[in-house]
Amino acid sequence: MSQEQPIRQTLPTGVMLNAYPDSIGGKLADIVAVLKRPEFKDSFSLFYILPTFFNSDLDRGFSIIDYGLNEELVTPEDLAELNALNIQFKLDLVLNHLSVQSHQFQDLIEHGNDSPYKDFFVDWNEFWHEHGTEGPDGTIIPTEEYLQKLFMRKPGLPILKVRFPDGSDRLYWNTFYQDVSYKELEPEDLAEVEGISKDEAPAIASLVNQAIAAKTDPAAIDLDGYAEHKDAILGVIERKRQYLGQMDLNARSEKVWSFYEETLRRLRDYGAKIIRLDAFAYLHKVPGEPNFFNRPGTWDYLERLKRIAEANDLIVFPEIHAEYGTGLHEEVASKGFPIYDFFFPGLVIDALERGSNQALLRWIDEIRSKGLQTINMLGCHDGIPLLDLRGKAEAGSFREGLLDEEQIEATMARVTERGGRVKNLYGPDGRKIAYYQINATFFSALGEDEQKLLMARAIQLFMPGIPQVWYLDLFAGKNDYEAADRGGAAGHKEINRTNLSLEDVEAGLKRLVVRDQLKLIQLRNTCPAFQGRFEVHPTDEHHLRISWRNGDSLATLDADLRNSSFSISASDGTGEEKRLSYDR
Repeated sequence: MSQEQPIRQTLPTGVMLNAYPDSIGGKLADIVAVLKRPEFKDSFSLFYILPTFFNSDLDRGFSIIDYGLNEELVTPEDLAELNALNIQFKLDLVLNHLSVQSHQFQDLIEHGNDSPYKDFFVDWNEFWHEHGTEGPDGTIIPTEEYLQKLFMRKPGLPILKVRFPDGSDRLYWNTFYQDVSYKELEPEDLAEVEGISKDEAPAIASLVNQAIAAKTDPAAIDLDGYAEHKDAILGVIERKRQYLGQMDLNARSEKVWSFYEETLRRLRDYGAKIIRLDAFAYLHKVPGEPNFFNRPGTWDYLERLKRIAEANDLIVFPEIHAEYGTGLHEEVASKGFPIYDFFFPGLVIDALERGSNQALLRWIDEIRSKGLQTINMLGCHDGIPLLDLRGKAEAGSFREGLLDEEQIEATMARVTERGGRVKNLYGPDGRKIAYYQINATFFSALGEDEQKLLMARAIQLFMPGIPQVWYLDLFAGKNDYEAADRGGAAGHKEINRTNLSLEDVEAGLKRLVVRDQLKLIQLRNTCPAFQGRFEVHPTDEHHLRISWRNGDSLATLDADLRNSSFSISASDGTGEEKRLSYDR
């Protein structure tokens, strides 16, 4: 397989539902029951089931413990029933990391240098030992020119200090979440410390536990008269250290690649057809290069993964966030991969707020002219990625964004005024360098305007690519501020992840905005015109007219972007014609 003529993976067709297994009712069986309802007949051909499908512990599923079925939420019978409904699955392979609760990392903690997984994760100091200097706490600090190339998802160096059984501390690369805590001591835990009597142990345990509750560094605990035993007591405390986090995998290890092969086979056996490669761009690491999509190593990894996937009759596509101006989306597509259309949601908001088709048509023209295969969405489990619309200055030139900075800032301001919450990116020194995305339901981002939501859905369903529908958008969900607040500093995503009860579904199906969305979805999922040729018709700036034609079957959307009124005409090629009209 040459890089000049990569094998192009062809996506299946139809509309894709997107939800967690417990997003409706509380478990996947409840979603299956909803999909069996007559209102949902012929609505979805695909289902992107988010990774609480697997055993996980953080980040609503994206911190994988193992890829076994989460039996609290999912059963093999659920998967068989979805298959009987002719619904194919999209599932995640989280490439860059595994949970600290994975058996691989737990084995490392238990056996240290004797663990077969010692090289399964990225040893920070070993990685940088020839490219940095040792700090006072033993951490290798990369040289400044290397450090400035690191792309951070949180303030500070991306490391987790791990205690080995021999008492030494090792630093492992940890791009995303981490937390270190200590279990409280019981007096009996101190029985092994020579010189501490049974009567003294409760007082010492109480001192230690007060410090643990106050999140004091164990080394700074004032042992109040028991200082001579401090080293031994610290040893007891450290053996009760607990970790949470997502540890970066070392893709230089063949053991990691064996793990990927085993996992892809497992996902295939569940019935998956499409595999989303989450966090893939952080996987390939080399000193002196960015830790985000460095080349050519990232391409080598992706080609290897694609070969494994093809052997298992799977389609893989990389999940990538980057500014439009980098051209990274085009580069990924040129290698034969489908891409996520992260530009589309911001462009729709812009089009409906300004009443202008210009930016959206520019992007549609690029999809068509470059033959991009896309999966698009309005809302999703994550935020609305407005950063992706920006231009980029590189090598003395500037590639314009799909929106200019003023338009992006205006969109940001509009959505934040409507309750959206912002996620930022950070530099190596911990300073904020950019907004990353804004978290809001798509309905709330549109000012909770039902007509605009219907218009947005209609445009999505007439776009090239697979339309992916977030369950909460389908039910016109509003921002959940209480959930976001409960989540604390990392709770911004919960604003758009409200679980719906079966009673909520019943109430939602009585709302016209829900029923009308289902009509539009069913049209896209069943009308043969959408298997054919896509066409954009000339209009003025304030209108949008697009069609699909397949033989005698034709579907056309006519939309007024200024007032969100639109009509759809569709024929199935048998002479039967359907007309839908949605006016203010």
